[in-house]
Amino acid sequence: MKKVFPFLLTGILSTFLALGIFTYLDNGDVQKEVVIQQPILTNYSPKQPVSSITKQITSPDLVMAANTSKMAVVFIESRTIVPAGYFSRRHAEASTGSGVIISEDGYIATNHHVIDGGEEITVLLDDGREYEAKLIGSDPSTDLALLKVEAETLPHLTFGNSDSLMVGEWVMAIGNPFRLYSTVTAGIVSAKSRNINILDETGIESFIQTDAAVNPGNSGGALVDTRGQLMGINTAILTFSGQYEGFSFAVPANIAKKVLEDIRDFGTTQRGWLGVVIRPVDAALAKTAGLQEVSGVIIEQVNASSAADQAGLQSGDVVIAIDGQKINNTPDFMGKVGQHRPGDALRFEFIRKQKKKETTVVLSDSRTSVTPRIASSKSPNEMLTELGMLVREMNTTEVDRLPKKGIVVKSIVSGGPVDHVNMEENFIITKVNGVEVASVDDFHKELKMAVSGLYLQGYYEGYTGNFAYSLDLD
Repeated sequence: MKKVFPFLLTGILSTFLALGIFTYLDNGDVQKEVVIQQPILTNYSPKQPVSSITKQITSPDLVMAANTSKMAVVFIESRTIVPAGYFSRRHAEASTGSGVIISEDGYIATNHHVIDGGEEITVLLDDGREYEAKLIGSDPSTDLALLKVEAETLPHLTFGNSDSLMVGEWVMAIGNPFRLYSTVTAGIVSAKSRNINILDETGIESFIQTDAAVNPGNSGGALVDTRGQLMGINTAILTFSGQYEGFSFAVPANIAKKVLEDIRDFGTTQRGWLGVVIRPVDAALAKTAGLQEVSGVIIEQVNASSAADQAGLQSGDVVIAIDGQKINNTPDFMGKVGQHRPGDALRFEFIRKQKKKETTVVLSDSRTSVTPRIASSKSPNEMLTELGMLVREMNTTEVDRLPKKGIVVKSIVSGGPVDHVNMEENFIITKVNGVEVASVDDFHKELKMAVSGLYLQGYYEGYTGNFAYSLDLD
């Protein structure tokens, strides 16, 4: 032990000596680690430097609304009995579609075209129950019908406020496409107040457009929001193939609710009558009226002694709002008025001679007679000369080849009013101020009855879609 101790002491002293020499030679310089500062984007809070990428992205919860709503959507089969013929036996022809239970005591909404002509109507519920339905009434002008089954405490949907729907909002279409019962598809509201020209002249087209998949068999089914409220009745698709191609259309709940209640309470639709002829506002009219945007409708004619006449509306007035709700176009206007009955008071906001005015219109009964329109003192040929255009009948080849009847614009005078609206020769006119024309005589008749302007609708051979032109006659 005594021999080891001197060596241990020597080692300790050597260690301290080495540390002392190193400290003396060191000048106090400290090597610092270089830290590169990380940039933070200015849309991040310095107090919460958390990337938005780490936040959970949520989607609308459609499960609850889908499971609840599909219980109130039914399958409808409408059968027509065809009597026996010389070469055939007595048989039944059937059309199928969908419907929506709107009351616990068995009232069901569907489309007019689903049950049109049907003599026997069968309803199949989501839970397998089957009922024979009675047709309470239908309205071709909105393509709606009301059925009734004898049952109680049925699952049903309540109407929502379709005016509150926003473009981009999630909705679901529920129906029975291709007999695939209780099919649910989802999409967004693509547009509102769409007119696709599938109803007759007196029809109200102010459809909700969605990209929820709808196919044959969905007609009459429900369009619901994420809370399971009924926002529309699915009615139509635009297609070249006969199947879904990206867009579908539904009658808004606010219109459907009013029409179906009319049918239930009165047996027929109670249509409020305004007594005007309107056309949409284009860029030229908007500039003349002093509007900041191209929206609203212009009143072309006010029928004498009508509700509009008694309220002081005049030809040339541009309606921009009804009851505080903006009017964007003709379908918007028709949809707002179509939600009301005779006797309802509506507050109209309009522009007259670049000044904003208001008036209250009390709608009259649609059966009220009105003073007929007064024809122009000018001949149709004089009016066409002033417009700078000539028209002709379709020839037999065109009648066979083209999809819709009308008259053809034969020639256009350079620099004339028609030329200024960029109409081209061979334009096929199918409607004048909303009235269908199939011959030159039809066209001349409507031309003479026009008061302040012409709204010409039609198409061009070889081009898809419809075209429209507005012309002033003042």
